[in-house]
Amino acid sequence: MACIAKYALVASALFASVIPLESSRIPTTLERVQQTGELVIISRNGPTTYYEDAQGTTGFEYLLAKRFADHLGVDLRIVEMEDLGLMVKSVGSEFGHFAAAGLSVTPKRKQDVLFTEPYMEVTQQVIYRQGTPRPESVEDLIGKSILVIANSSHAERLRELQREYRSLDWDERFDVEMLDLLEMVHSGKVDYTIVDSNAYRINSALYPEAQIAFNISEPEGLAWAFPKSEDNSLFRQANTFIKRAKDDGTVASIVDRFYGHIGEMNYSGALLFARRLENRLPKWADYLREAAESVNVDWQLLAALSYQESHWDPKAVSHTGVRGFMMLTRPTAREMDVSNRLDPLQSIDGGARYFRKIMDSLPERITGPNRQWLALAAYNIGMGHLEDARILTEQHGGNPDKWSDVKKYLPLLAKRNYYRHTQHGYARGWEAVAYVQNIRNYYAVIAWHHSEQERLTQLAMNAAPQQTPEFSPVVSQAVANLVSESL
Repeated sequence: MACIAKYALVASALFASVIPLESSRIPTTLERVQQTGELVIISRNGPTTYYEDAQGTTGFEYLLAKRFADHLGVDLRIVEMEDLGLMVKSVGSEFGHFAAAGLSVTPKRKQDVLFTEPYMEVTQQVIYRQGTPRPESVEDLIGKSILVIANSSHAERLRELQREYRSLDWDERFDVEMLDLLEMVHSGKVDYTIVDSNAYRINSALYPEAQIAFNISEPEGLAWAFPKSEDNSLFRQANTFIKRAKDDGTVASIVDRFYGHIGEMNYSGALLFARRLENRLPKWADYLREAAESVNVDWQLLAALSYQESHWDPKAVSHTGVRGFMMLTRPTAREMDVSNRLDPLQSIDGGARYFRKIMDSLPERITGPNRQWLALAAYNIGMGHLEDARILTEQHGGNPDKWSDVKKYLPLLAKRNYYRHTQHGYARGWEAVAYVQNIRNYYAVIAWHHSEQERLTQLAMNAAPQQTPEFSPVVSQAVANLVSESL
């Protein structure tokens, strides 16, 4: 896991560290990295760079930089810096060897730093609020409220355009993430913003009212930024690494991992689940009951959790490398003495004991369903992030022991103004909320499926949405239709 340090942003001069001359030849930067056993990168905590999830530090930039550190045989340390302008000026200083923060290769930045081979291309996109007039050109932006990240490639692009469109105006803030900007457009707080296409791809489902108006730039490469120096030993090694990682599929694998998205639970997905109740669950129900009974949890809840994880497929493998019926990580499998994650019986037993362990780690005062739902969220996002959300909930006057309150604040872990003040930093909190809700939907349907035929018939005929306010109507309707087909 990376070691992460945070530095306050101060308007002071940056001084490169001075290495005493101990031999007739000064070691190169690459040699010093290998001698100290540590590679230090400067980055920005956020969804497209690095953050913590239930498995530890992750993120696109983190994984790529970690592969590079492993290639060099050294540890990786991250120094966090919010101001992109200061970040570019800091490369090669005491703060870090290079910057890895989703930096676009721009003409202005190329005057100050050396960029590696780009590992990805993005396009700057103007975002507007659906239901308002859609801007079609730069002229349409004039006179509107526009907010972008300070010292970003987006601000640089606007300054370029301002030479031609002198009335073009905008605001800049360095304490926001592109996710925050999407939320501001979605809620009507600002008219327009500019974000990179990769950031929009990750976050668009969260703020559906924020839509793409038009591309305001040509595709731009994202790359690591190194200092301009006579000693380019580390830069050359990084450049070679990036080229090889693109050729051997490493970059493509990491792109697939972070730029896929969790689909919403739509009607077809709900209907697929309902059908799998018939053709998959019966094979595993007895094992689930036995494992659940051994740890004193509801077997139907364990069944719903396992469906969310693997769709009751014992050979399932996720894009993050977790696998098996309960999709256990390697560390969790070791902790639960699971020697083969693809053995469904080991996986069910290990997953049940792990879920019980999470439930037991919650304060004793949390009881009933709240204990279950909070434990499910921790199973997905990690106990550290759950605790961050519970603290936020309490700070805002909510009850940190009630899921109905905590789920309102989990999404704030993805907003810079909040996660920068938490112990565990950025997290895709809205995914944990959707995760728990999906399991609750599945849980309800499993209960319906195993109830008396008369109750199922009543559900099929009436759907009775007022009786199940906690659950998704799209799931209820899918199951109702399935039952109708079977009658």
